[in-house]
Amino acid sequence: MTVSTPTALVAAAPTLFRQGLLTVLRGQCPELVITLAADAAQVEELLAHHTFGLFVLEGALPGLNLHQLLDHLHRTRPLQRLLVLADPSIMAPNSHWRSHPDVQMLVPSQVPPHALAAALAPWLTARPAVRVVPSYALGARFSRRELEVLRLVVEDCCNEEIANRLFINVRTVESHRRNLLQKAGTRTLVGLAARAVREGWVA
Repeated sequence: MTVSTPTALVAAAPTLFRQGLLTVLRGQCPELVITLAADAAQVEELLAHHTFGLFVLEGALPGLNLHQLLDHLHRTRPLQRLLVLADPSIMAPNSHWRSHPDVQMLVPSQVPPHALAAALAPWLTARPAVRVVPSYALGARFSRRELEVLRLVVEDCCNEEIANRLFINVRTVESHRRNLLQKAGTRTLVGLAARAVREGWVA
């Protein structure tokens, strides 16, 4: 049995701006499964292995070569729905930017939340590029506590944040994360989070 789940990759530095962006996205589409990336290396790894219904990219993301990434997407995934939050003037040299106006948007990086919500509404309500993910759960192999830790890993929480939210110590969190990596057959937390979202282990 499979279930359809709208997905998004949000690539933005972990700031209050990103928190506001996530609030907007969840307000527009509560069932949206969001994967977070905080730097360009994470973005490249995630896009190399997964397809997302929506890709929201902060133009000032650390380590990002924006024009290079846009050229790569144009060649490999020309229909990827993409929202770039950046100064419009930096996009002018990129010849591919407006190749697919129905799947790409550029808005100022400091756009008010209500304006951003209005811009995203057609894409989110239409549920573009919905992914089909298996509902059978390797997640059943995880303990209840491991699943709680996994959910917070997907939310991009650090060890200290996870420990504080679950009222456990940091060493216990580290032990749970090692067990999660081993059971999931992944080597990195990015890979673990991506697989957790893909397989539907966390809501």
